[in-house]
Amino acid sequence: MNIKDQVTKMDALVSKGAIVEAVSTFFADSASTSDYGDVTTGNKSEMIKKMEGYTSSIAKVNSITHHRTTVDENSSASEFTFDFDMKDGSKIFWHEIISRQWNDPGQVTQEEYFLAN
Repeated sequence: MNIKDQVTKMDALVSKGAIVEAVSTFFADSASTSDYGDVTTGNKSEMIKKMEGYTSSIAKVNSITHHRTTVDENSSASEFTFDFDMKDGSKIFWHEIISRQWNDPGQVTQEEYFLAN
């Protein structure tokens, strides 16, 4: 499987706000995640549930900017800025690096988030 093609497709979904679809399509069933807030998930189902909850709390997507992506064998790093107004009145502005490990069939096995500020 061409990992670069998979990363490009996944980043395109994230860029248009289809984050749940990106996870549903590209995560392996046993994929794990961790972020800079010490929130972890242990499998695809947990991540889908987390992203459904998160995306349902967004009132307005101001912008999602994909800055760049690098791919090296079965690893990728994508840089994004997310700017959201939330339903609770708060604002989210995250500039982050999303690091992914991919398996040979082209599925994400591990995803980690790092603040890029």
